[in-house]
Amino acid sequence: MTKTILVGIFPQGAEEECLRSLTELERLADTAGAVTFGKMTQMKNVPDAATCIGSGKLMELKEVCQANEIDTVIFDCELTPAQIKNIENEIECDVIDRSMLILDIFALHATSAEGKVQVELAQLKYTAPRLIGKGKDMSRLGGGIGTRGPGESKLEIDRRRLASRISFLQNELYELEKNRQTMRASRERSSMPKACIVGYTNAGKSSLLNLLTDAGILAQDKLFATLDPTTRKFDLPSGISMLVTDTVGFIRKLPHHLVHAFKSTLEEAVYCDFLINVIDASDDECMEHMMVTESILNSLGATDKPILYVFNKIDKCTPERQYDLRFYNGGRGRVVSISVKEGYGYDELILQLEALCRYGKTREYFMFPYSEQSQLNALYRNAEIISTEYTDEGTLVYAWVDSKAKGMFSKFLR
Repeated sequence: MTKTILVGIFPQGAEEECLRSLTELERLADTAGAVTFGKMTQMKNVPDAATCIGSGKLMELKEVCQANEIDTVIFDCELTPAQIKNIENEIECDVIDRSMLILDIFALHATSAEGKVQVELAQLKYTAPRLIGKGKDMSRLGGGIGTRGPGESKLEIDRRRLASRISFLQNELYELEKNRQTMRASRERSSMPKACIVGYTNAGKSSLLNLLTDAGILAQDKLFATLDPTTRKFDLPSGISMLVTDTVGFIRKLPHHLVHAFKSTLEEAVYCDFLINVIDASDDECMEHMMVTESILNSLGATDKPILYVFNKIDKCTPERQYDLRFYNGGRGRVVSISVKEGYGYDELILQLEALCRYGKTREYFMFPYSEQSQLNALYRNAEIISTEYTDEGTLVYAWVDSKAKGMFSKFLR
């Protein structure tokens, strides 16, 4: 396994936040297949332009790396191309930043064609400005006599190849996005309520989908174990059928180019009827994780939807935390505490899902004359039927309907 050292910098008074972020970075490194040898922090209000951590701390880092045969140093921030070059030249081992690590994990877990294209596109866009400084073969040569040669031409060739590949992937992603839009349109016509499972990475989103629908998707105690969105049908005990979509997990400092590359899949949260925000209740930072999720949803324009806050892993919580969560008002949504692993809270979860599936719907009576029975079939496809009665006038139907269905069959309203 790759042996790593994690490095973080923090402004005065923010050491605790830095240490929490490094703990999360350690889990990311573990997911990528690395073992963390140690962590190093530096209080610095402004990162050093040349080396991020300053020359003194850099020498200390070099000594630790050489004494312990460190393979890779991971910085918990985004480094510039010049900083990566300067640090690598000094400590003589590989240097990556948080964004590069996340991209590596995404590449590891991408399985669908769309996921692979999205990951490669994000990687290339991140790599493009960082071509300079990747060793002597790709270093820029100065101008003038005696300095022109294969170094600069290789750099230019690589840049052109990169630009060409990015353009190709963007076109391919555009075609895949059109396919996704076609699938969305098909689901829209089905009139089934659509829910999207969102939340911080490793909160238990895939496990929840597996519990509800027997989807059989990968659910591991790893960050970003699920990358490709999965949609499954779930039949509630009341007879309501709904579509549930699992999405990629969120994380603090999620690279903006990743959000852009995965825009088409993240937009599942925009086109659904309501959101299921899964939170790891056993994590001491669960409230901060909720804020990260809310922030990303806000950037996608998906904060105007009904939401169900699902506090998962409640079996791992102390009695005090369980008591506190019982009185969490959810801000703008419903709240339920569950344990997917132990099955605790399942019945309450189902009740909340049924309530959300009927959100914005009303119970109405419709009278269909026997000459218009074809319209009755259409109502069955677009509404939740409560009861049906055959009378002398026609068929009397009592049903839950949304405003769209109510308008479609308004002439049959009683």
